[in-house]
Amino acid sequence: MPWNTPTLKDTRRLARDYVLSQLGAKAMIPNSVLRIMSDAMAGLTHLTFLYLDWLAKQLMPDTAEQEWLDRHGQIWLVNADGSKGRKAATYASGTVQFEGNDDIVIPVGTTMNGANGVEYQTVTEGEIGSGGLGTAEAVALTSGSISNLPDGDTLSLEPAIPGVTLVPLVGDMTGGVDEETDDQLRERILFRIQNPPMGGSQADYVRWAMAVPGVTRAWAAQEIGPGTMTVRFLMDDLYPDNHGLPTPADVEVVSDYIGQMRPVTVKDTFVMAPILFLYNITIRNLTNDDPSVRARIEASIKDMEFERSKPGQTWYRSWVDEAISQAVGEETHELDYESTEMPAPAYMPVLGTVLYA
Repeated sequence: MPWNTPTLKDTRRLARDYVLSQLGAKAMIPNSVLRIMSDAMAGLTHLTFLYLDWLAKQLMPDTAEQEWLDRHGQIWLVNADGSKGRKAATYASGTVQFEGNDDIVIPVGTTMNGANGVEYQTVTEGEIGSGGLGTAEAVALTSGSISNLPDGDTLSLEPAIPGVTLVPLVGDMTGGVDEETDDQLRERILFRIQNPPMGGSQADYVRWAMAVPGVTRAWAAQEIGPGTMTVRFLMDDLYPDNHGLPTPADVEVVSDYIGQMRPVTVKDTFVMAPILFLYNITIRNLTNDDPSVRARIEASIKDMEFERSKPGQTWYRSWVDEAISQAVGEETHELDYESTEMPAPAYMPVLGTVLYA
């Protein structure tokens, strides 16, 4: 904030003092016309101060609210799909299999419903062959992570096609990503401001990776040597049950975009997921040892990992100890764990097993 906003009481005092100074008087009679008028003007002035205080916050991306934050994003950020500002939600897609009578044609635009309540539509024509099976590519008609489905889920045809008995997925229906949150957008804007484009610096590679929908964390380093660049990234929101590890298809998307943006003078660029290094800890003599406290401890450690963990990062005992101590309900504990160096730059520390003794 550029100033400390005066309170209404302070504003009234200043207004009364100003009136007295203009009149050359020593005191103002309570409930007099001048006092009432000065207090009324003080109220209006105070509202102006509050507005200026709010406006000052909107002018800075680190304190801006949603509408103004989007304005900052439109100015500073260009995404992998060519859009500006906030990364939009995306639609899941995948392959569906049709089982039924031979020689039935599945037209483009055939609609299906999933158990998640999302409607899907074929974008390629399918035909059930002599084996009673046929496939077609489909896409969700609702964007966001809700449109993702696991391999083997069954869809229902709406309306039904005579002779088609079953419509299971072949592989995952994936790629549906929620709209970028305010915090994620704010972080990207600040990173862009603090790391201006340099024609291929490490920060440029991180920014390019982060411009792809679904990417929540990215790192770049010369792991193989000068003239090369290795980019590793995670998609925490899309794959929360797999530590955010991207699929080969996701790696290909990020690699293609970085290939378009990177300098031609770079000898080799490698884009891949980090290799998880699972570390185990033992917590002894935990006070208030119950399932809720244990759950909060493990959640606190994972939150700390989100902030500190990265490929090649030495994992310090003090960081884990601090995260345990910050969990609500924890009072005292003893930690069995020693700081660990990663075996190679590609490895990234992730909490494995937590034992309580």
